[in-house]
Formats: sequence, C-alpha cells, structure tokens
Amino acid sequence: MELIDEKEFSMTKKNFEFIQILAYEETGILLPERKKHMVYSRLSRRLRHLGLENFNQYCDRVQKEPKELMNFVNALTTNLTAFFREEHHFDYLDKEIAPLWRRRQDKRLRIWSSACSTGEEAYSIAMTLVNHFAGAEWDLKILATDLDTNVLSKAAKGCYAEDCITGLPVRYREKYMRMTANGIQMKRSLQNKIHFKQLNLLHKWPMTGPFDVIFCRNVLIYFDNETKAKIIAKFRKLLAPDGLLFIGHSETLINLSDEFELIGQTIYQPLRGGHAKVTNARKMPLLARNNQRV
Repeated sequence: MELIDEKEFSMTKKNFEFIQILAYEETGILLPERKKHMVYSRLSRRLRHLGLENFNQYCDRVQKEPKELMNFVNALTTNLTAFFREEHHFDYLDKEIAPLWRRRQDKRLRIWSSACSTGEEAYSIAMTLVNHFAGAEWDLKILATDLDTNVLSKAAKGCYAEDCITGLPVRYREKYMRMTANGIQMKRSLQNKIHFKQLNLLHKWPMTGPFDVIFCRNVLIYFDNETKAKIIAKFRKLLAPDGLLFIGHSETLINLSDEFELIGQTIYQPLRGGHAKVTNARKMPLLARNNQRV
C-alpha cells in the first residue's frame, strides 16, 4: 500500500485514485497527479471537521452520505474571481453590444453567468448593463449558477470586504454599493436583477433560453476535451442567433466546436446558417441581425 507523503492524515494511492474518479464523475474536473497535494490540503479540512483519522474513513463517508458528497465537491472547486476580471469582456458589453441592443424591438435580455463563484462576475455584468437598461420597458435578468453551494450563499448575500473593490470606478461604488459595518453591500436594486441557482454543468440543465450572452470563463480548463465539447454544444443550443459566448483568457474553442466564430478576444458568436469550419476570425455584422430572436 503506497502512502502519499503527508503528515497529519494517511492518504494511500488507492484513496487518491478514488478521489480522482469521484471528482471526474461528479464535476468533470480532472485531478492529475500533480494536484494530489492540493487535494490533500483541501480535503484535510473536512477530515478535521468530521473527526476522522485517515482518508480511508473519509472515502467511506463520502460514498455513504449525499451531504458529504456536496461538501466534497465544494472543497475541490476552485473559486478564484474578482470584480470586472478580464475587463475587456465588460468593455465589449458596454461599448459594442449595449448600443446595438438598445435599438432592438425585443426588450427581453437574458444573461447567464455559468460559473459565478462568489458573485463578482454576475454583479459586474449587472453594473455594466443596468446603466443602459434600467427603464421599465426593459426586461433584464441575469442567471448566475455554480456547482459550489457555499460560494452561492455568499454571492446571494452580496456582501464583500472593502479591499475587493479596490480600483473599481467611483461611479459604480456610489451607485450600486453601500458601506456597512461588515464591508461593502451590493444595493438591492442591483441584486434584484440576478438570480443565483445551484447547477452542475455535467447534469441536466433546466433552462430553455434563449440567452443573449453566456459567460463560461476559466472553467473549461478543468475538463477533458470530450466534456468541453458537450458543454459547448449545449451552450450553442441555448444561445440566441446573435448571442455571445465569453470564455477565459487561456481557453479556446479550436478543435472543440465548429458552430462558433471568434469575433473578439475570447468572444465567440454562433455561426450563421450551419456548421462550417471557422478559418478566419472576423466580426459579424451584429447590427444587421439585432432583431432576430428565437
């Protein structure tokens, strides 16, 4: 029996292999050998909390208790985020897309933040768009989902440490946030635009769409190519014909989908009229199609 060299709890190679398989089955996340110390560190907190002595006991527990399976998933999920992270996406929404949407006859706008973590992405989307679509005639709703129930709870509260908004434009802080004894609180008028829900991207999606924009940033990197391709295909079905898919700065759809074309920095749009291969990135004439809806 080979032990992984950690001091507090014994983790065998068999334990780690079990964790690898379970994590992939439940989340699609790949955990290569180089991640074993990260896995040990994150799951050790659960062993301490449960009063367990080793990973044999924990692997038994997580198989038998659905509640602990959710804690397992939460512990392994990476939740690095920030307000206006990868700022070029929000600039594109603000300067390129919002002016086009304002000319549409259809006043329904649906945005999906598909891995919203603690909510900074969803609130950044809301702050960007509410400025353009605050009127009563606009039906703007933002769906924000994540696998991790712990981060969703924090996101729904909308309360953040003051240092989280360092560098944020003053106009956003004054208009959409207020100071409290516990830090920064997002204003209710902004929170009302966002609906936080738990969702596993590998399981059935209850939404029917169409969405005008889907954010799925810095998530695909954790999946194998087969899982990536399946998720992207499902995104395509939920996007409006003139919808947009935003992915992370280190991600690409190359060799994963022939249903999208690149129109900006990690910004994709569904191809018109079929599934032709993308050969050259070019910007689609959105204005010509601004009233097309599903």
